[in-house]
Amino acid sequence: MFFLKLVLRNAFRARLRAALTVLGLVIALVAFGLLQTVVTAWYAGSEAASASRLVARNSISLVFPLPLYYREKILALSGVRGVAVSNWFGGIWRDEKSFFAQFAVDVPNFFALYPEFRFNPGEWQDFLRDRQGAAVGRQLADLYGFKVGDRVPIRGTIYPGNWEFNVRAIYDGRDEATITRQFYFHYDYLNEYVKQRFPRSANNAGVFVIDVDDPARAADVARAIDAEFANSLAATLTETEKAFQLSFVAMVDTIIQVISGVSFIVIVIIFAVAANTMAMTARERLAEYATLKALGFGPAFVARLILAESVTLAALGGALAVAVTPGIAQGFWNAVGKTVFARFEVAPATLLAQAAAALAVGLLAALVPMARSARVKIVDGLRHVG
Repeated sequence: MFFLKLVLRNAFRARLRAALTVLGLVIALVAFGLLQTVVTAWYAGSEAASASRLVARNSISLVFPLPLYYREKILALSGVRGVAVSNWFGGIWRDEKSFFAQFAVDVPNFFALYPEFRFNPGEWQDFLRDRQGAAVGRQLADLYGFKVGDRVPIRGTIYPGNWEFNVRAIYDGRDEATITRQFYFHYDYLNEYVKQRFPRSANNAGVFVIDVDDPARAADVARAIDAEFANSLAATLTETEKAFQLSFVAMVDTIIQVISGVSFIVIVIIFAVAANTMAMTARERLAEYATLKALGFGPAFVARLILAESVTLAALGGALAVAVTPGIAQGFWNAVGKTVFARFEVAPATLLAQAAAALAVGLLAALVPMARSARVKIVDGLRHVG
């Protein structure tokens, strides 16, 4: 009890310095947590990908399409349970800032491969019947206020013109991990337009989504698909859905690495600040430590005293940071993050990393002051003027 009381008195003796040190720790650890959450959010889509789904695209580039008749050839291969067409549309709804992903899909086949998307039965039937019908994910509907029955005008970029869609269904995710920020409409609606304007480009697909009957055979099925079209004019590159999505993340991989690196640099900076604080504190109290030694307390006691003081301040800063980070992350997402990230949740692993970083800062910042104060001679310590 005496030791604990002494630690608490020493830790908060210089109240302003202690408060600023704790505040610096909180700011640094919150920044670390937010930056790590940004990195996690970038990979959220790929982490939710199914192990039983493959994506086949043109081996040259995603820009080049694949013939629509590939669907039947892929479906005939062993191990393939279902095939669906997905075509990126890339239109502009209101302005460039109000971006959301739009896909033309062969609706019955496509959604059969995505059981994690849940529809109201009546809305599903309305969506199937309406040639201009669209299905909007719940997260996207909440973001922009879309409702069933809305008429949505979209200006085409890849496919020029003014397009009109009717929101016939709003689908939900199976659980909170399911991302529902997509806008889907009928592939036939797009293909009919292409037939009229660009006949030679009709009956093509951007990618084929393939469902395999055994996830363990996914690699074998992917090789079989690519072998089937190896000598054709449009050879395929087939990969898992996760690998396909990660290829888009790889386009900004350098930025993600920089963000991750900066998050650790922040911890290094606050370590330097905390180490300087503890060094100043120990230097000012050399006379006190010498007095404790003169009274019979050994060097180990003095070292433990400094260590406990440093860890106490770091633990307080870490606890506050862990407590406020989820709320700050939610506020950031509500303010500016919803247009960028489908989900922005602080993972338990991030909170543990914050706590571990706080503990590491507390321990490392005390090392040099501990060594110096433990070695100081009683005479030299009593002569010191802090």
